[in-house]
Parts: sequence; C-alpha cells; structure tokens
Amino acid sequence: MAEETYDLIVIGGGPAGYAAAIRAGQLGKKVACVEMERAGGTCLNWGCIPSKALLKSAELIQAIKKADDFGITVGSVDYDFAKIIERSRGVADQMAKGVEFLFNKNKVEYIVGKACVLDAQTVAVTEGKAKGRKLKTRNVLLSTGCRARKLPFLPDDPKRVMTSREALVMESQPKSVAVIGSGAIGVEFAYFLNAFGSKVTVLEALPQMVPVEDEEIAKVLEREFKKQKIACELAVEIKSAELTENGVKIGYVKKGKEISLEVDVVIQAVGVVAYLDGAVDPSLKLNTERGYLTVDDEYQTNVKGIYAAGDIIGPPTLAHVATFEAVQAVNGIFGAAKPRRVKNYPGATYCQPQVASTGLTERKAKELGLDFKVGKFPFAASGKAVASNHPEGFVKVICDAKTGEIYGAHIIGGDATELITEYCLAMEMEGTIDEIHGTIHAHPTLSEALAEAAAATHEMAIHI
Repeated sequence: MAEETYDLIVIGGGPAGYAAAIRAGQLGKKVACVEMERAGGTCLNWGCIPSKALLKSAELIQAIKKADDFGITVGSVDYDFAKIIERSRGVADQMAKGVEFLFNKNKVEYIVGKACVLDAQTVAVTEGKAKGRKLKTRNVLLSTGCRARKLPFLPDDPKRVMTSREALVMESQPKSVAVIGSGAIGVEFAYFLNAFGSKVTVLEALPQMVPVEDEEIAKVLEREFKKQKIACELAVEIKSAELTENGVKIGYVKKGKEISLEVDVVIQAVGVVAYLDGAVDPSLKLNTERGYLTVDDEYQTNVKGIYAAGDIIGPPTLAHVATFEAVQAVNGIFGAAKPRRVKNYPGATYCQPQVASTGLTERKAKELGLDFKVGKFPFAASGKAVASNHPEGFVKVICDAKTGEIYGAHIIGGDATELITEYCLAMEMEGTIDEIHGTIHAHPTLSEALAEAAAATHEMAIHI
C-alpha cells in the first residue's frame, strides 16, 4: 500500500527544522522531520545549549572566588571538570527530549536518519533504521544547517586539535589552550577554560576581537579578558602547526615578529560552512552563493516546491534567526501569513562580560554617510550593576540625528544578552530614541542603562 503524501517534509531537526515541523503541525498539516542525529540539531546538542551550561559553571566558580567582595567567606574551592562536562550533556539531553515531546504533541513524524531530496515530491531516507524508505510530499524544506569550518593547515587529531564539537566533550581539562578565532564561539571557550585555570591564548587574524561587533565594545572585551589573564593576540598570521609529544606547536607572525607557541590543545573557532552533504540528489541543480542555498522572499529555492531556511541559506548563522526564518517559510507555504525576511535581529555572546548587539555599528553608520548621534551609558553609573559587582561595560546606541530613528544598539556587561531585546523590539516597531527614553524603567535595574543611553543622545542622561 502506497504511503500517504506528506504536506511537508523537513530535512534537518535543528532550530530551523524542528520549528518548521512544529509550525506545520500546528497548522494541521501532515509533516515529517528527518534528522540524522537527534532532535535539536547542532545548536541544542552540540552548540548553544551545552555551551551555556559550561559557561554557567564558569560564572559560578568566578562568583565564588569573589564571594569575599560580598562579605561572604568560603573555604577552598574545588571542582570536577568531568562532572561539569557531564552536566552540560545532561542539559542537552533534557532539551532534546523536550523537542521530541513537542513533535509528538503536534503530530510530527520524527524520522532518525539521513535524507536525500530526489525531486520536489520525493525524499529518500539513505541512512538509519528507515533506510530505503521513499517519502512522497507536496513540499520540502531544507534546514541542514552548517558545520564547523576546519583550517586546512592544522593537524588532524580531534583530541588535540578540536572544533567546538570535540571541545564540548573533552575528556580532561587542558593546562594550556590556543583558541584560533575570536568570534562568539572562540571567546566563549576562552572564557570557560580560563575560569577553571587553563592558560588561554586567543589568536585572531583581524585587528580586533569579536570582529562583527562595534570597535568600542571589542576594546572593552579585550581589556576585560586581559584582566582575567587571557592572552589576546590580534592581527596575527599563523604560519605553521604541528603535533608534538605533548601537544601542538603553533608558529605565527605578529607585527613582523615570528612567535612560537606550544599548547596542550588547539580549538579552532573560525566560523562555519554550509552542510548539504548527500542531502540533495546531484540531478537537482539548486542555486547557491558562497556555498549557501539561495532563496526568494518566500524562502523558495529555484526549484518550485523546495524551500530552505536557517543557516543553510547564509549568515547570520544564529539559532534564533533560523527559527524565525523557518516559521516564516512554513507560514508562507501554507498561506497562514505573508513571510518576512530577516531585518533586525540580536547578536549574543555569552562570555563574561557578555556582548550583545543589533543593527549598525558606529563604523558602518559612518561608511554609509548617515547623519547620526551616539548615546552611551556606563554600567559603572548603574546602581544595580555596581551592587551586583559587575560595573564593567556600557550601553551604546546609535540614532538618526534628526528623527531619533534607532540605527543600532551595542551592550557589553552583565546580562547584556537579556537586555538587547528591548532595542530590537523598538527597531521592529520603528520606535525612536525618545520613546525608549520616555518609557519608565524600574529602579534599580540594569535596564535603566538602556534609557540612560537613549537620553545621552540628547545630553539628558541623569546619572552621568
């Protein structure tokens, strides 16, 4: 007996894939999601979620070490590195079970295996328990995401030369580590390992850390990392890397000087590349740009009936952006709402101090020739930040000099990732700097700094 035709088959079960499948289920559609590892994809199982569990452990041990600042005396502090890693895996496992529950709740058929799109109406399961099964569908959504980029000159040894995936399950704590790349993943691992006493060196090819962020934000992060005794080597060119008896030896050049660095472990955090391996039959000629699938305003590829969303369609490669795109795509496929492409979105980096941003940096505003004003408010002037022992950092907002339209906001400091959404919402609603300033913020809260930064664009901030 032939199988009933699905309304939608989703390839990939990450933040885009599982959200797409659940949304289609909410709309009463017959839907299947094929994921080759586990529901939740890379983000939930090998990225966002387990890494945040590790970072929480790092924050806790740092807070304990500073307990005396709060008048609290503690004895010697010890930790179990293996248990810290184990807890992070447990958190990921719990959240993956949650996604599986939501699949069941929304009548999504969950198939563990690898899928290949043969044409716009046919998907074959090529690996896993369901291998050999062919599924008929009216629509396909590709959300296979990305995988970590590997540097070709690094030795192939996953125990000593890691991507973020191997680093999340490292068997023991390295005494020394070189982190290549200072984007979000790089600085998060640098912060985590340093908090537990590893000697960390960050190697960055560009002249600033967290290169996508505002320059002033990057300078503060570099300064705070140096206070934490994390070495930050910027504008370097790595010339060589070789395995030694006890680790990895890296040769790099900085300002014309050749430097040799030997460490136990190298973590490469140099971005991601699109993952489509085996997901599409070679006869299907889907258009790509720089390796990413190209889609129209309805998230449809050049082949009718085949859609794509999430990291596979290109930057920004962020889980929350992927989820937004997937829901928009499904709404469009089934006529629930007109799909929207991503415009405003928050970036979030969870080291300490945290970094969060949305919109234009000051440099970009200058490059575009915009007539803008900048408002800044330091957390050192925030009663809540000082009381919490996190006075470092500031809020910075960029707005149109005449209308007050918000062009961008940038935060470095405690809970920055929780604060940025207010500015995202304001920009989404086309709010102005005056509306942020005119909204009463509870006292004492960190969010007051958002209003004070807005006021600072008019030189009206009260507490600076």
